[in-house]
Amino acid sequence: MPEIFKQPPAPDYPPEEGCYLRGNDFSPVAVLVILRYEREKTPPGIEQLVRTGVESGAALAGTLQTENVGLEKVICNLVANPNIRYLVVCGPESPGHHVGETILALVKNGVDARKRIIGTTAPTPYLFNLPPESVERFRKQITVIDLINEGSPEVVRQAVWSCYQEQPTPFRGYSLHDPGAWPEPPLSGKITWRVTNPEREPKSEAERTGAEKLRALMDRVRAAVERKPPEGGA
Repeated sequence: MPEIFKQPPAPDYPPEEGCYLRGNDFSPVAVLVILRYEREKTPPGIEQLVRTGVESGAALAGTLQTENVGLEKVICNLVANPNIRYLVVCGPESPGHHVGETILALVKNGVDARKRIIGTTAPTPYLFNLPPESVERFRKQITVIDLINEGSPEVVRQAVWSCYQEQPTPFRGYSLHDPGAWPEPPLSGKITWRVTNPEREPKSEAERTGAEKLRALMDRVRAAVERKPPEGGA
């Protein structure tokens, strides 16, 4: 049996902070638990799923609330470790953010010219802060294991175990095994903060044009005020 190729993660791995636990850096799988609650009200069952992921051998296991900035952080951390080839997505779907649906749509369809994830009904599925190469690396490197709306520690444990196997192993319609590290260097670095509130960004060319006109008008008004001499001056 040939040895499975592994390589070290990026020196700054994992580059983005978040609500996750770090496990075996050479593991082929990460676990992502959808969080549909306020962070401070996270149920014990969700926390148990995160712990189960790491204790079962995942490289990273954590929660995700949003389909934009939160997802950008997840992508940034995963592409910084070429050994991670699977992402187990589990937990009850978020009715507001459609996090699970958005991840599946990203892997299947990618993003459009406006950096909107194609094929999801989420309200603000924009990846404004990621370079295109990080998005495409994620889509190539990672296979998503869909356990959305499932929350059994036993199922998560079985999924992680299956990803570790040297020979193809059937699991829920998938054929899983450790294929080794993605054969390119890790993508290092934090996300480039350009947009922290995606919901406030223009969602169409018409909105974008209107926003640009408004900014131009405000600039002209500001310039006119600065040129106006003060009243009562000598």
